[in-house]
Amino acid sequence: MTDSPIITDNELVLVTGAAGFLGRSVVESLLLAGHRNVRCLVRPSGDTRALNDLARKYGAAARVQILPGNLLSDADCERAVDGVEVIYHLAVGRSDMYADAFLNSALTTRNLLRAAVKRGGLKRFVNVSSFSVYTNRDKASRLLDESSPVETEPAKRGDPYTFAKTKQDEIVAEYSRLYGVPYVIVRPGVVYGPGSMSMTNRVGIDTFGFFLHLGGFNRIPLTYVDNCADAIVLAGVRPGVEGEVFNVVDDDLPRSWRLLRLYKKNVRRFPSIYVPHLASYVLCRMWEWYSRHSEGQLPPAFNTRCWHAFWKRTQYSNAKVKVRLGWTPRIPSREGLSRYFDYCRERANG
Repeated sequence: MTDSPIITDNELVLVTGAAGFLGRSVVESLLLAGHRNVRCLVRPSGDTRALNDLARKYGAAARVQILPGNLLSDADCERAVDGVEVIYHLAVGRSDMYADAFLNSALTTRNLLRAAVKRGGLKRFVNVSSFSVYTNRDKASRLLDESSPVETEPAKRGDPYTFAKTKQDEIVAEYSRLYGVPYVIVRPGVVYGPGSMSMTNRVGIDTFGFFLHLGGFNRIPLTYVDNCADAIVLAGVRPGVEGEVFNVVDDDLPRSWRLLRLYKKNVRRFPSIYVPHLASYVLCRMWEWYSRHSEGQLPPAFNTRCWHAFWKRTQYSNAKVKVRLGWTPRIPSREGLSRYFDYCRERANG
C-alpha cells in the first residue's frame, strides 16, 4: 500500500463535534500532520475556546474555520460540507433517552451523509464509532477485533448510546451501498486523557453509595486521546482502506485492578468492593430477570448483554490499525496515565 494520502494538505476537511473532548485532539492532529484547511463544525452553544487557541497557534500556517451549526438542520449540513473532501464525523448525542440518542447520533449522521451525497465529490467519510457496539455473547474466543460481531438487537443492552452508535454505523454502510459513499469506520476503545475525569464502567460502577469493582483482572481497552486522534486522521487519508473497520487501543493495556489502584493512589481514595467474575454475572442475570418480570419497574441497568460487552474477560488487538494505517501510539501508556491522573487530581482538589 502506497503512503500517498488521498488528499493534499491544502484540501478542505470537515470535523464535526470539533469542540468535544476527542474532536479537539483530532483538529490538532490534523494540523500537526500538515493539513492546512480545517473546518470545525460545533454546536451553537459549544465551548470554542480550545479551538480558538488552535486557530491562533497555527494561524500563520493553516486556516482553522469554526462553523457553528446544527446537524438536525439540512441547511447547516449543506453549508458544512460545501467544498469538503474528507469528513471526520465525531458529533454524537449522549442521552438517557433512546429517542434523543437516536435523534442526535443516527439522524444527524443521515442528514450529514445526505448533504454530502447531494453535493458530490466526497473522497471519504470517517465515522467514529465505539467498542460499545460489539457483543461477546456468542463468541468463544476472548479476542475482540474487527471481525467480532456487533449487537443485532442493541436496544436490549439497556444503553441508549450503544443503540444510537449501532444505528449510526448501519446508516453509514447503507449510504455506501445505495450511493457509493466511500467510508471508513473507526472504533476506539476507552478514550481517556486530560479533559475527561470519568472512570470507565469497564472498571466498575459507582452506585449504592460505593464503587462496585467489576473489572477484576480484565484488560481495559484504553486509548490516550492524542493517540486515538492520530489513528482517526490516518483513517481519513490512507488510500485503499474504503469500507474497512479499525479498532483503536493502545499498547500495554492495564488490568482493571491496577487501573483502579493507580487512580486511588494518584487522584483520590474512595471505598470500593470487588465483585468476583462469577458473582458479577449472577448479579446481572438476577437483575435482568427481576427487571423483566417487574415489567420494567427496575430499569435493566445490569444485564447479561452488558456483562458480556463490558466485564467478560477479553483480550484486545490493535494489529490491524498498525498494519493497514501505519499507526503507532505517540504517547506511551505510562505517560498517558500520568497526564490523566495529574489532570484528575488538579480538578478533584480544585
